[in-house]
Amino acid sequence: MTLFAAIRLPQEILFGKGQRHALPIVAGKLGKRALICTDERFAATIVFSEIVKALEAASINVLIYDGVQPDVPRDTVSVCVEGARGFDPEMVIGIGGGSCLDMAKCAALLLSHEGRLQDYYGEYKVPGPTLPVIAVPTTAGTGSEVTPVAVISDSDRTLKVGISSPYLIATAAICDPELTMTCPPGLTAVAGADALTHAIEAFTAARREPDPLLAQKHVFIGKSTLTDHFALLAIKLLGRSLEKACKDGADEDARAEVMMGALAAGCAFGTAGTAAAHAVQYPAGALTHTAHGLGVATMMPYVMNYNRSVSAAEMAEIASALGLDSSARSSEEMAEAAIEEIRRLFASIGITPTLADLGLSADKLDWTAEQALGIDRLIKNNPRPFDLDAMKRLVRAAYDGDLAASAI
Repeated sequence: MTLFAAIRLPQEILFGKGQRHALPIVAGKLGKRALICTDERFAATIVFSEIVKALEAASINVLIYDGVQPDVPRDTVSVCVEGARGFDPEMVIGIGGGSCLDMAKCAALLLSHEGRLQDYYGEYKVPGPTLPVIAVPTTAGTGSEVTPVAVISDSDRTLKVGISSPYLIATAAICDPELTMTCPPGLTAVAGADALTHAIEAFTAARREPDPLLAQKHVFIGKSTLTDHFALLAIKLLGRSLEKACKDGADEDARAEVMMGALAAGCAFGTAGTAAAHAVQYPAGALTHTAHGLGVATMMPYVMNYNRSVSAAEMAEIASALGLDSSARSSEEMAEAAIEEIRRLFASIGITPTLADLGLSADKLDWTAEQALGIDRLIKNNPRPFDLDAMKRLVRAAYDGDLAASAI
């Protein structure tokens, strides 16, 4: 018997139009005092005011922290936590984009276990359960509502850092596509491309031997039967609706499918993990100060082409999920078609095609490759191994826009 699967998810996932109205009942099961983490923009909206009033009407006292910043600067977490200690929250509710959800996870962590945030960098450093987190995303991309990861920026480090632990998985995720309707086209594109990259990297991740200790020693364990299911669902939904949502933000069906795609991608990579596209984006993004989703999407076609020699079968399935005609085509031809369709789709929504266009300097290519190769949790997940020369060639190909060179 070779069938193997592993997956870690919230206790409850609610998805659909109007599901935000279930928040008071979901929160009421967890306590009567809620810390809400959001950003200044969303805190000023009528929708947020309605959410707060509904919680208060359900006899839930709220403390609002609306200072969440992009990429969650490390020291802002301490500010949030110190302001909340006297309130003694029984839960943390993150409402907003991925940074708001990550702030909620980090706040729950420090409120529960104290110490410094940097004490928990890496995998399996969180010693036990945290305050329950309810994640309510207002964008469709990061999948943070269902993943065991919080990503922050640390002023003492060049690259962003992650805290990875199953204890960081939200207790409940409430995904209401109505909350994404006002998301501007640029953000819709970058977030959706991030989600599609999550799904592709999860589906093409290395498959490891099903050792009983695999999931007990590693947060990200490579592809398996259940993560494959969610990854293909995400690819199907995003492939057919992301372009529509970017061109017509009022298209409710497209918005719903993009949000479901982002959720499904999070369900996949939260256990399977991501790989080389994310590894390159960490240093490239640090140097160019560009959005995470933009960077990983820029890299994705080049990484797919690098991996094609060992992942043609998986990429053929990706092509089918994208709705491409498979008649009279070999697996290799379908794999090539999948890469071309991803390039076309990303170009249609404005994704930067090269690292040069992203703003990366030519004299930083070797440094970028060296840093990317050092992110072991991602590199070990790539289906085709890397050495430094191979990583340098990949980065150079993505800089030059030479797709063919990325396969060498």
